[in-house]
Amino acid sequence: MMPPTSTLFGQLGISLLLGLLVGLQREHAAATTGLRTFPLITVLGTVAALLALKFQSGGWIVAMGFIAVVAVLAVARSAKLKQEDYSHGSTTDVAVLVMYGVGALLVVGPMAVAIAIGGGVAVLLQFKPELHGFAQRLGDKDLRGIMQFVLITCIILPVLPNNPIFSSETYGPLAVLNPFQIWLMVVLIVGMSLGGYITYKFLGHNAGILLGGLLGGAISSTATTVSYSRQARGSLIGPSTAAVVILIASTMVFARVLIEIAVVAPGFLHCAAPPICVLAALTALPSLAVWYRMRHTPAPMPEQDNPTQLKSAVFFGVMYALVLLALAAAKEYTSHEYLYAVAGLSGLTDMDAITLSTATMVRNGELIEGDAMRMIVVASLANLVFKAGIVGLMANRRLLAQIVLLFSVPLTGGLLLLLF
Repeated sequence: MMPPTSTLFGQLGISLLLGLLVGLQREHAAATTGLRTFPLITVLGTVAALLALKFQSGGWIVAMGFIAVVAVLAVARSAKLKQEDYSHGSTTDVAVLVMYGVGALLVVGPMAVAIAIGGGVAVLLQFKPELHGFAQRLGDKDLRGIMQFVLITCIILPVLPNNPIFSSETYGPLAVLNPFQIWLMVVLIVGMSLGGYITYKFLGHNAGILLGGLLGGAISSTATTVSYSRQARGSLIGPSTAAVVILIASTMVFARVLIEIAVVAPGFLHCAAPPICVLAALTALPSLAVWYRMRHTPAPMPEQDNPTQLKSAVFFGVMYALVLLALAAAKEYTSHEYLYAVAGLSGLTDMDAITLSTATMVRNGELIEGDAMRMIVVASLANLVFKAGIVGLMANRRLLAQIVLLFSVPLTGGLLLLLF
């Protein structure tokens, strides 16, 4: 059934605009005709899909339109190939085919999806130099890491037992372990770290103090603490520079905590966000005050390890499962004080496992929000103490003195939050 006239004009108008957007980019960037061709192609797709609604087995109309577009492209390409100086690739031709499909999708599918695809095509075409530059920066090790993330996400995850599509059984002595859910948490953590690593690859080593801390925290705040402590001990950078980077990386931990809670247990966010934001502010403000005085100081970022190693993913999955078991055992067999002990021990080396575990238990109704919030605060304070210990072992006294002074602000604030 044909939609109302107003809807028809809306679909055709959006189709025209999306075609103009991609055509403008092609004509400007590739010096090829496109400003008129792409709108016509996209509108053709929309018209074909509208006609398909009117006739039985109308899918053939869309298919024939697609074949016609392919034929036009083939004729044009064969004519251009006869030119000796013709050296254009097939990107524009493929974009034409995609935009025909976008035009049809505006009618038969969700309009928001079609608009997103059309806009994405324009952005993808525009950022050709940046994408090629990124590909050239990737070494064999980096590409292997990306493929390992594909292995973790697209191959291992779907075949694990207890996929919620099939069942939701749990195993273990306390019936809290679900293989699919555990590995899903692995995918979340590795994906967040990989995002930081890819950004680091775009920006290179000369990211500066502020961006170095942000990227280091996105990849691994603990690894960043170790790297900059070593640099400070070797006098490669000043203690103030290292202290600021370590503090900014530690601030990023709280951002990761909020993202993890929002993904796993969105309803828990209203309780957990205020104290976490307070701790983040108390960690960030002292570091930003120091950074402002030395913001022009060069601080080369050390080489970062790719975070998608399968061994690391398995290790995190095991650690997450152990923390989940420990929390369930403490809740079942002991008093609430032992929950905070487990949180503190887990938070010493890693905030992700305890955050995801507590958020999962809150989502499943196994833990009240107030206890879970306090456990995350305890783990956060333990994590800061652990980083100070790393600095004490691996750096000089000047850096340790600055870290103790700067960390005392969030530590004091966190203790006050727990008390009051």
